[in-house]
Order: sequence, then structure tokens, then C-alpha cells
Amino acid sequence: MIKESLNLVTTKDGEQIAVWKIFDSIKESPAANNYTAKGQNVLLAHGTFSDKRVCLGVAKYLAKLGHICYIMEWRGHGDSSIPKDKFDFETVALYDLDATFHYLFDGLKLDNLHCVTHSGGGICLTMYLTNRILTQELLAKNTQYIDKINSISMFACQAYGAVLNPKSYARILLIKSITRLLGYLPAKRLKLGTINESYQTMTQWYDWNLNKNFKSSLANKNFNAQNENTSDDGGFDYRQHMPKITAPVYAISAKGDHFIAPSSGCQLFLNDFNNPTNDFREFSISNGDLEDYSHSRIIMSRNASKEIWPTVAAWIEKHAT
Repeated sequence: MIKESLNLVTTKDGEQIAVWKIFDSIKESPAANNYTAKGQNVLLAHGTFSDKRVCLGVAKYLAKLGHICYIMEWRGHGDSSIPKDKFDFETVALYDLDATFHYLFDGLKLDNLHCVTHSGGGICLTMYLTNRILTQELLAKNTQYIDKINSISMFACQAYGAVLNPKSYARILLIKSITRLLGYLPAKRLKLGTINESYQTMTQWYDWNLNKNFKSSLANKNFNAQNENTSDDGGFDYRQHMPKITAPVYAISAKGDHFIAPSSGCQLFLNDFNNPTNDFREFSISNGDLEDYSHSRIIMSRNASKEIWPTVAAWIEKHAT
């Protein structure tokens, strides 16, 4: 029987982040040794405009296979607290994910973890891991968290590859202007998702794609003093240090996603990890798949459950401890 339990973890700035545990109560029992022996721990993270519901289907699927799944909800999303201050992707990465990893590794004492993300969840994970690796290098600390991450699967994830031509550039620039005027992106009205995101949250994504970079918005990062960690104009660029993330990444793109995460953008994002063990797959009719998936259907649809979720399970099994 699949069960869900909720735990709230506290961030360094005092927010309460919802971390859901999704598990099969029968397979997790001591009597089910044949399952728990091969079961892995999986952290799932959603992106903008959404909450745990985007990840719930694939989490339940993985739980039925004997894995223990955890879904983190961003601040201001789902059952996490409504933040006192405005936030952006970097806040989620350096506060919400940080608190979640502390909970999983220090609180629950997990000895392995596989990460499965959708859209902005993968962007935040990349920023968190890059930040932690560089911080540990600077402070000469070990990489105990990083070493326990066995694999990463990213659904429809890109940060700086949405501009394909002048038309797509103009479209993003227009939506940025509308978001600034309204103070938020009307995701519900535009049928992008169930949660409207603030201009503060979205402006990073707009600028990364318009400028084709992946730069920090924080003025004082503890590793910015190191010249080798900055770009030519002095700003920290995550893209430059993505190769430091060596966990094998499986990138999944949707042929029908023409705006948020086009396939070429997902391929570009994956390539910048520069790891030969990584893998890329575009799901489309032309590739023999069931449909040209959209940004949401690539992770949350009946067809995805049939042909995409099993590939994620296979990636986890391939890199299981």
C-alpha cells in the first residue's frame, strides 16, 4: 500500500519546507527483505508553477518498485510555508534544498540518494550542488553529501537555451515585461500550471535565457573571492562549474515543449556537465514514442507512465548501490 507522510524542515532563514515521504508500507516492512535490499532513496523536486502533484505519479511508481521517495516542495508551494520575503531560484537552491539535504543525510542518515527533477527543480539542484562543491573546496571540507548522490534524472530542464531565434527572444522579453507590469506571471491564466509565480522568482530565468548565461544574482557568495570562480565581468557563473557535478545525469526532453525547455536547450544544459556517462533522450513520435510531449506531460501523463517512468527506474537501478 502506497502511503504519504509529511515532515516540515526549517531553512536557515526560518521557512518551513514540506518534504513528503512516499513509500510502499508493505515493501518497506522488515519482512520484505527482498525489496528493501535493492530499494534506493529518491528525492524529487518540482519546478515553477507547480507543487508535489507534478512528481507524485512517478514517485508512487518508484515506490511500488521498492524505492523510498521524498518530494520537496518549494517555499510558497504546496504545504511549505508562505515566505515572508520574495524569493528566486537561488533561494530555493541555497535554502530550501540545503535544508532538505541536511534532513535526509544528517537527520535520516541516508547512505544513498538519487535525484529526479522537473524543469526548475533541476536548475535549483544544479545550483545547490555547484555551490556546495565549491564551498567545500574553498573550506577544504569533504564532499560527503555529493558522494552519496548516485544519479540524477532531469525532466525538461534547461536554464539558458530557450532562445532559438529572434521570435523566441521577443516572446520571452514580452512575457518578462508583462510579468514585471503585473508583479507576477499569471500561470493559471496561461495554462502553465496551478501556481502564479512572482516577478522576483521568474526574472532570473528570463535573464539567463535572454543573456545565454547562468549567473548568480547574489552579490556575496563565499567563493566569489576566488578569481577562478568568476566570469570575465566578475559575476559568478554556475555554467562554468557544472562539470564539477560528476553524478551521472539522465536528461529527458519533450519534442512538443517549444517555450520553457526546448529539446536543444535541454541538450545544451546536459552537455555543460561534460560527463561521458550522461545520457540524453528526446521523447517524440519521430523517435518512435507515443506522442510529442509537452512540458508538463513529459512527467505527468498516462503515456509518460508507460514509456518514460520505466527509463528513470532503469537509470536508478543502473546506478544503485
